[in-house]
Amino acid sequence: MTKIDHWLLPDGIEEILPDRAIKVERLRRRLLDLYHSWGYDLVIPPLAEFTDSLLSGSGSDLDLMTFKITDQLTGRMMGVRADITPQAARMDAHSLQRNSPNRLCYAGQVLYTRARGPLESRSPIQLGVELFGEASLEADVEVMSLLVETLSFSGLDDIHLDIGHVGIYRALEQAAGLSGEQSAELFVLLQRKDAGLQQWLASNVADAALAAMLAALPGLAGNVAMLDRAKQVLAAAPAAVLQALSEVETVAQQLAERAPKAALFLDLSELRGYHYHTGIVFAAYTSESTLALGNGGRYDDVGEAFGRARPATGFGMDLSKLASLVEYNSSIAPGIYAPAPIEGASLSKSAWLVEIARLRASGERVVCGFSGQHVDFDELHCDRVLMAGDSEFTVQPAAADTAGDESE
Repeated sequence: MTKIDHWLLPDGIEEILPDRAIKVERLRRRLLDLYHSWGYDLVIPPLAEFTDSLLSGSGSDLDLMTFKITDQLTGRMMGVRADITPQAARMDAHSLQRNSPNRLCYAGQVLYTRARGPLESRSPIQLGVELFGEASLEADVEVMSLLVETLSFSGLDDIHLDIGHVGIYRALEQAAGLSGEQSAELFVLLQRKDAGLQQWLASNVADAALAAMLAALPGLAGNVAMLDRAKQVLAAAPAAVLQALSEVETVAQQLAERAPKAALFLDLSELRGYHYHTGIVFAAYTSESTLALGNGGRYDDVGEAFGRARPATGFGMDLSKLASLVEYNSSIAPGIYAPAPIEGASLSKSAWLVEIARLRASGERVVCGFSGQHVDFDELHCDRVLMAGDSEFTVQPAAADTAGDESE
């Protein structure tokens, strides 16, 4: 009979143990306090809700990433969230209904049906901000600046911000009059920067000028100076393309002032979240990680399914992945071990409890012992011991030879 290892977790599902957990939690608190100082209000959406609202306006990609379950009370389909952004959009449109620009932030676990990449977690802690009700580029600049500040505030340097605009490709694709199948093929070729792109365009796009502009997109990447070349290459493009180029330029100029810590890289063929986003898209990297640490963009009118379409922009990131790159001291602070009081001792148990409460109120970590307990100071994260004298308690360093059973 095959032995079952009951302790095994599903592939990609992870647990976070004490030393790492305290690091993640302390970083979470620091970053939520940072977002609060920028005017972002904390929300805690439910872990699961009806798929009718959970997946509204989010595209097929999120649908495939979402675990589905049946609600035993109503018989309706529910989903375990794979992204908190749609939930925040629902809260903005329905639960809060604020008229002014609405800034929300959150930190919570999500669950994916499959990992987004090799060695990626299927149960990350998603940290993010969303800004609803403001269509101006200043809103995009604010959330991108806050993403840069998030990484810098966490202790990371050498920050790179990649910026694109899905409106450029979308306008060219629409002008080409492609079928749904052709659009899907072109999308894949562009994302892969496939060598067969030009041949495909020659066979599928009748307008030679449009084909040339689409073929040029993968090469339109670099620093802000690249935009001059892009304007020449795309000079005959539809007006929506020229408007998108102008927006990218404006955002880059404002970020140079508001987020000078980040090196900007513009990529006009960047289509991250193409079926979901509606304008500026971005991703943040550092030299410590080859994968994006945070990404986001504009996703206007996502609240339409809830009866209130509003402009929106925001970003999200994996908090535990970010914490793994942070080097500041975040280990569990050494505490005081308080051995169980001995029956008949000069100082009573009530006095022992009062002293422990006093130490905890002063900010100390105090671990109470049990009668007959084996003491391992490393496991307990204690480097001191509360000692009972004839008339008072004292805190003394924990000597290596004091470990053992309290009954000894």
